[in-house]
Amino acid sequence: MQDSTASFKSHPDVVVIGGGPAGSTVSTLIAQRGYRVQLFERERFPRFHIGESLIPETYWVLQRLNMLDKLKRSHFVRKHSVQFVSANGRHSAPFYFSENKPHECSQTWQVVRSEFDQMMLENAREHGVEVHEGARVLDVLFEDNRAVGVKVQSPEGVREVRPRVVVDATGQSGLIQNKLKLRIWDPVLNKGAIWTYWEGAYRDLGRDEGATIVIQTPGKQGWFWYIPLHQDRVSVGVVAPFDYLFQRRGKHEETYNEEVEQCPVVKDRVSGARRVTGYFATKDYSYRSREVSGDGWVLVGDAFGFLDPLYSSGVLLALRSGEMAADAVADGLQAGDLSAAQLGRWGGAFNKGVDRMRRLVCEYYNGFSFGNFVRNYPELKGKVTDLLIGDLFSDRVDAVWEPMESLYASGARPPSAWDSGTDLEISATKANELLLPDGPRP
Repeated sequence: MQDSTASFKSHPDVVVIGGGPAGSTVSTLIAQRGYRVQLFERERFPRFHIGESLIPETYWVLQRLNMLDKLKRSHFVRKHSVQFVSANGRHSAPFYFSENKPHECSQTWQVVRSEFDQMMLENAREHGVEVHEGARVLDVLFEDNRAVGVKVQSPEGVREVRPRVVVDATGQSGLIQNKLKLRIWDPVLNKGAIWTYWEGAYRDLGRDEGATIVIQTPGKQGWFWYIPLHQDRVSVGVVAPFDYLFQRRGKHEETYNEEVEQCPVVKDRVSGARRVTGYFATKDYSYRSREVSGDGWVLVGDAFGFLDPLYSSGVLLALRSGEMAADAVADGLQAGDLSAAQLGRWGGAFNKGVDRMRRLVCEYYNGFSFGNFVRNYPELKGKVTDLLIGDLFSDRVDAVWEPMESLYASGARPPSAWDSGTDLEISATKANELLLPDGPRP
């Protein structure tokens, strides 16, 4: 392993800021093309992170990264399906990925992110990326509206590094996004989450053991995730409108237990279990950047945008944005074109895919029932499953939208349109002040 305190060159081809899944993906793929890549990560891995459920379409990026064999050898729980439970306890039929796509990609994993992210970062090192942990990028340097370098604080002191391209993979910190005031908050998807980890909670059997289960809360205020992990642990979290979950409520523990008590399906599943961590909370305010790139810089993963975690799309979007950006950067380096247009050539297609997943999220919050939809349109179950596995970048899935709309009574559907002019920054700032972790991390 490289020593993160080792001296680093001043002029790599590319600097990547952040070592999460997006940063490790983009850096690995650019290094595979023969370019010199330095990655700066402010923390030291392993580190705790939420977002544990992969979906099948991550397979293709993981294949390019040479990560598949490592995951197959891992102790991560195998995931074959997702299932939805209504507020009255009615279970949908499981959506088995392999029934829709009979390929090994239809089996994916439930991962502990501290372990998965470290595997990804080590994989980047193995591909020649110069990784520096415990190195904080203080600023991105611009000259004439072009990114020309970064200012890095490491154990050796503060210095400048001047690459040809800067890739921002700083997650929700959004270094460039905040510097250039590019963030647009979603006017509808302003949720919060509280979660903890249980040992010995109920697990289904056979190929259902690793299924992600989405359980609607009574009153339809929100939903629970139920994600089986290795070492007999289960991640169980509640997601609901931010104000409902955090305003005029008690501590995270009290609110969480109140929500469990009101949801018989979750209560039954954890009744014989032992909680093994404290309680955690986060804001799940969805947002996107006004721009995906500029001259000499590009955004990937949560540094570009974050989408409500309902369908476990977070890691997929991190990997796909990292992959698409890596190809654009490497081609731009080869052609000597590091303009905003070249580095962000993938933005339109990526945004279209995110829009599809966002629409499916909004449909759920607007009262959409998967069971009811499949009963009315059995011929479209495959298309819905395509969306659930993360096949977001194909027009063929758009066949589901009109039938979904037809199931709503006229005028009964709440608004869910994206308004790029909406600014919810005050609410988000307030959210940050309210969310303090309770108890130790796993």
